[in-house]
Amino acid sequence: MAKKATGKTAGVTKRDILELAKHDTVQFVQLQFTDLNGLLKGVTIPISKLQGALEDGLWFDGSSIEGFTRIFESDMYLELDVNTYSVIPWTRNNGAVVARFMCDVYMPDGKPFEGDPRFILKRQLERARKLGYIFNVGPELEFFLFRKENHRLMPLPHDTAGYFDQTTDLAVEIRQEMTAALHGFGIDVEALHHEVAVGQHEIDFRYSDALTIADQASTLKFTLKYVAAHHNLHATFMPKPIAGINGSGMHVHQSFFSPEGKNLFFDAKDEYHLSKLAKSFIMGQLTHIKAMNAILNPTINSYKRLVVGYEAPVYIAWGQRNRSALIRIPRYTPGREKAVRAELRCPDPAANPYLAFAVMLAAGLDGIEKKMVPPPPVEENIYEFSEEEAKKRNIGVLARDITEAVEQLEKDKVIRAALGDYAFEKFKGLKRKEWDEYRMQVTPWEIDQYLEKY
Repeated sequence: MAKKATGKTAGVTKRDILELAKHDTVQFVQLQFTDLNGLLKGVTIPISKLQGALEDGLWFDGSSIEGFTRIFESDMYLELDVNTYSVIPWTRNNGAVVARFMCDVYMPDGKPFEGDPRFILKRQLERARKLGYIFNVGPELEFFLFRKENHRLMPLPHDTAGYFDQTTDLAVEIRQEMTAALHGFGIDVEALHHEVAVGQHEIDFRYSDALTIADQASTLKFTLKYVAAHHNLHATFMPKPIAGINGSGMHVHQSFFSPEGKNLFFDAKDEYHLSKLAKSFIMGQLTHIKAMNAILNPTINSYKRLVVGYEAPVYIAWGQRNRSALIRIPRYTPGREKAVRAELRCPDPAANPYLAFAVMLAAGLDGIEKKMVPPPPVEENIYEFSEEEAKKRNIGVLARDITEAVEQLEKDKVIRAALGDYAFEKFKGLKRKEWDEYRMQVTPWEIDQYLEKY
């Protein structure tokens, strides 16, 4: 017997939603969720079916979704999160008005589906809540824009600008259009600019609790791809689409707040203005980072970004001014205690945000529970260290490829537990399949390197 939708969450009722939809003249509704890889999925229903979906959820076949159930246990249903209701902005003046909800996935017996990335994050957030912590995050998602020519995607960036450039940046108006669409979803954009590499961009939005931000990160990808397509461009969050230039990262700013709104990472007396809680959180992440790599850097291509020389961190260390370190502590500004935070710099935008935030939180909580103490911060440029110097200072390196990361994940009980056995086994299977397909390819580099030589 299916579990009924709760009907009321944070003061928003089903009746409120139906009245909103009527006011917005909604004609169709998209029910959205992500698969294990973080790809947005969804089903559309006419507005006449919304009340039933709010009451009883919407049944669907989960056997065709990556990382979900097998064919003989395919029945699942979506429960709508009423707090995520929004009209898709570009549909307001473009034919039928369409609204959307982010959804949770349930099994026929009414239990949450253990492979639902949103459920995996919510489970970790509940752990933190019981300890009195609200996990706030602020990710910075970088992306590239590519041209489409003759209906084909061409591997050419569409401009020649660099970091913060204006005069040679052809995407100023496109980013502004993207930002307007994000505002239509209620996403509070704080900054938009050209990034370091040609054709590379970044749109940052305000931090909030991890579930809200994971929903917004999924929405951002969906939105940017749509707007780009309307300009005959393609927005990609592939970590390293072009060899020889910077790849795209997803730096994540993290902090713990109390329910009363106090930043628990702040300590006025500490040199770095970091509390013991914050330092234990940091050490938890440094301890588990190689296993976390599998989730934070989930593709074969991810590790072509994580190399020295392209502003991507590869060394397991922390510091304040040091952008070569894995975790950076942004400089404290007096009077801005709420802004004290720890920036994890290795994640990339191919990561499933729900899983990424879940394992980041699990690692941090492990550090707190075990009262871990981090080593001294490193403020020198670690890229300039010799291998001997790095080893002398006990500075390790991240996983070198997805196979090493998955091996580390398999051995790490804390990060495995955060995912759960079901999601871990499914994820491991997906990554092994991906690696097997990759290793059997013959690449242009191999042809150039070996064909005539041998």
